[in-house]
Amino acid sequence: MAEPSAEPTPTAKPAATLKKGALVRVNRAAYMGSVEASASDLRPPEYIFEGPGELLVVKGDYGQVRWRRPVPDVWLKLAQLEVFS
Repeated sequence: MAEPSAEPTPTAKPAATLKKGALVRVNRAAYMGSVEASASDLRPPEYIFEGPGELLVVKGDYGQVRWRRPVPDVWLKLAQLEVFS
């Protein structure tokens, strides 16, 4: 018989996967200092952090987000997005 390991098994839930149609907002900590942030204005607009934006397309590690404002859609890393609640 194998002895039980001394370390408990991790019980953390995996992060919710983002799918097309999900309402999202940008996680400020993940966005600031990223390549996407350095390619944009020095002061990002507050509405991206407040949300909601709709996830239109998911391709690989990126998602296209449409904001409920008259602004262009943007591509951001999924790791920088979080579910809007």
